[in-house]
Amino acid sequence: MLRVGLTGGIGSGKSAVARRLRESGAVVIDADQVAREVVAPGTPGLAEVVAAFSDRVLTPQGALDRAALGALVFADEQGRRRLEAITHPRVRSRTVELMAATPPDAVVVNDVPLLVEVGLAPTYHLVVVVQTAVPIRLARLSQDRGMDRSEAERRIAAQTDDDRRRAAADVLVTNDGTLDELHAQVDAVWRERLLPYEENLRHRRPVRTRRVVLSDPDPTWPQQYARLAARLRHALAPADPRIDHIGSTAVPGLAAKDVIDIQLTVSSLTEADEVADRLADAGFPRVPGEWWDNPRPAGSGRWEKRLHGSADPGRPVHLHVRPAGSPGWRYALLMRDHLRADPDQRAAYLMLKRELAATAPDSGAYATAKDPWFDEEYLRAEQWANQTGWRP
Repeated sequence: MLRVGLTGGIGSGKSAVARRLRESGAVVIDADQVAREVVAPGTPGLAEVVAAFSDRVLTPQGALDRAALGALVFADEQGRRRLEAITHPRVRSRTVELMAATPPDAVVVNDVPLLVEVGLAPTYHLVVVVQTAVPIRLARLSQDRGMDRSEAERRIAAQTDDDRRRAAADVLVTNDGTLDELHAQVDAVWRERLLPYEENLRHRRPVRTRRVVLSDPDPTWPQQYARLAARLRHALAPADPRIDHIGSTAVPGLAAKDVIDIQLTVSSLTEADEVADRLADAGFPRVPGEWWDNPRPAGSGRWEKRLHGSADPGRPVHLHVRPAGSPGWRYALLMRDHLRADPDQRAAYLMLKRELAATAPDSGAYATAKDPWFDEEYLRAEQWANQTGWRP
């Protein structure tokens, strides 16, 4: 199944997005609803909350008085953490149960208001963030919930800010307009991103880019890499392998194919094969038939590796799995750092890339045509490494 995290600030319209996804066919799990279930009357969760905060948090009917509990913990950091220690494990456990009951080809959307705040983003294949301007959110909270302005401002301020949410977002849905406009965005995400991602994931099919199209330098490439690396770390836990952003998108100011290159360090190719299924389950299936490095210096022989891609049609990835200290592993880090440090050679490489993108747009021909330049550049990079004392 495809696991999607959905979040957004209070008043952003996240619930409207969840409803539209449910209408489209997604299985939506509402974290707020689950949180209510785990502290319903008669549950161990409610008993533990009462033991921690006294029966002041109960209604006369014996249910949880959420307003009273909120008043106790809102400004009490220690009390809030005590409450979270009671409820969060139960919510996670119940969510896992609900996910396990869904069909294997489901798109499961977990609607979590505090997804970013509690660090859940790496646990999903994709994170969708609903973003709405604060003045619009304030107006909606007043109109739809009858909340006075000071209370609405206080609620918004208590959550994380939009910058942190954007940093966690694989998909950003803007909800500053009409409901029809919002539905059009959500329908496009469902049709163009979520459905093909689920199918690729189920069939372990990586996305491949066959033609070379250079994109202008994107300042968010490092941020996108960081999200992917966090997802990989979660998939491989409790191991904590070295993961590096490599390739042209890792060199500031360099135009590149919009493909994030990542190097995952393993102890051996045997280990690379052992983790292949875990990587595929996390959304990074193996690319068949790609077992060695290109480019590499002339006469250096075949440098074996394992190559994985991304099942996400909206974010192509080349995941190079290489043993620590191997020639290809060192080469990838050396060439990246050399180009970062040498603006002249970076400019020369950019000129070559633009020329080849125009004359050899097929991805295979493009890669092969760069070999002679890399043969020469590798020698300069080794000289630079000796002069500077560079180490990988």
